[in-house]
Amino acid sequence: MVVSLADMKTGEVGVVTDIQGGSGAARKIQNIGITVGKKIKKTGAHFRRGPQTLSVDNFNVAIGFGMASKILVEVKR
Repeated sequence: MVVSLADMKTGEVGVVTDIQGGSGAARKIQNIGITVGKKIKKTGAHFRRGPQTLSVDNFNVAIGFGMASKILVEVKR
């Protein structure tokens, strides 16, 4: 099932399938290590539309809700 990172549940693991948005947003996302084919784990989220935390290559990263909604992830539920 493909969902946005913002829609993933805490603790779920998936593989990035697409990064939507303009070239600037895609570049920012790629600069923090999130690329197509990368395995990520959502480690937390602030209530409602707040920051999303995730683990990428054993690094913890926090990104905004808007940026998280541009990252599509294949999740096995």
